[in-house]
Amino acid sequence: MTHVVVLGAGLGGAIMAYELKDQLRPEDTVTVVTKDPKYHFVPSNPWIAVGWRDREDITVDLAPVMEKKGITFIPVAAEKLHPDENRIALVDGQSVSYDHLVIATGPELAFDEIPGLGPDGFTQSICHIDHALAAKTVFEKLLANPGPVVIGAAQGASCFGPAYEFLFILETALRRAKIRDKVPMTFVTPEPYVGHLGLDGVGDTKGLLESQMREKHIKWMTNTRVKRVEDGHMFVEEVGEDGVAKPEKDLPFAFSMMLPAFRGIKPVAGIEGLSNPRGFTIVDKHQQNPKYPNIFAVGVCVAIPPMGPTPVPCGVPKTGFMIESMVTATAHNIGNIVRGKEPDSVGSWNAVCLADFGDGGIAFVAQPQIPPRNVNWSSSGKWVHLAKAGFEKYFIRKLRKGTSEPFYESLALKVLGIDKLKQTTKG
Repeated sequence: MTHVVVLGAGLGGAIMAYELKDQLRPEDTVTVVTKDPKYHFVPSNPWIAVGWRDREDITVDLAPVMEKKGITFIPVAAEKLHPDENRIALVDGQSVSYDHLVIATGPELAFDEIPGLGPDGFTQSICHIDHALAAKTVFEKLLANPGPVVIGAAQGASCFGPAYEFLFILETALRRAKIRDKVPMTFVTPEPYVGHLGLDGVGDTKGLLESQMREKHIKWMTNTRVKRVEDGHMFVEEVGEDGVAKPEKDLPFAFSMMLPAFRGIKPVAGIEGLSNPRGFTIVDKHQQNPKYPNIFAVGVCVAIPPMGPTPVPCGVPKTGFMIESMVTATAHNIGNIVRGKEPDSVGSWNAVCLADFGDGGIAFVAQPQIPPRNVNWSSSGKWVHLAKAGFEKYFIRKLRKGTSEPFYESLALKVLGIDKLKQTTKG
């Protein structure tokens, strides 16, 4: 009998547990360890922040679903991973041993790297449902007392899609409230150009996003880093291609949402051979750590080098389809190992994204996510908004049922009509 522990129960961790149950032998056991007993559909957080969704709409109580699947569920935060001892120490004094471990923790949000950034400072966030609900309170104050808005991402950020989504969703909400004319909007990003997305663009994301910003009278600043944030003021500096910073600018705001850089969570960071200097878990093409071969990792916690040097640091996003392919490959590989075989599945790392803009949106497909690509496509239209809302319900319903059917693969097949987008390859 083999015991597999999944650390984390977000998008990657929850479906990881489901797929492991399908791939392992009947006598093998799966345990999920997570700090939060409830799953929240993070892609819906921009809607939460403007009051278009409530917490209950995007929440799944994981304990009963896991129990129905025969998965042990421990809703207690990890304190420290001890890979040489094959165990995880938890904050309540428990210790969970494992034969194989899958790290699926997601990231730690590095707000502290910039003075005044984040919900404990002066800007809002949509990275967690609690942050989005707090942002909603400030948004309601903006409706009552309109003023300038600054939206974007901080230097080192790797998740740019939600920043663009929230920018346009907020713009739509302000138009519907008939106060858009009283709210100047500025988008601030470390990307070298609008629509870079940490991927050097996908299809014509540069042209599509710039066109949307011009049409909606939104100013933008690229190659920009945030120096500090004070109450109602963001101090930024643009950096030239030669790396020389221009004079600091003060951007006043009545509302600001800025995505932070990510890093690995403390319980798995700082372990030689397991994590990189930012605390992300090092894996090979089989999602397996080279030093500790009984440890795998999936999702945002995985270490991926940036696309290349940029004047201001930009990370590489881990999109839903990419995470799903990591999960499927990992489940197959652990299934092989417990049966005495070698791991042979490799995640495709394709990107399929629906970016909702409130009453329209942009969709893109990158196959693979890292260029050069076999598929490099983007499009826009009102259908994106409708598709995003439909698949929100689709995914939450499947998570509540405990099904391991790949969500993003279904999205690609059913909405985008891509019939040869494979989850994994052998190698």
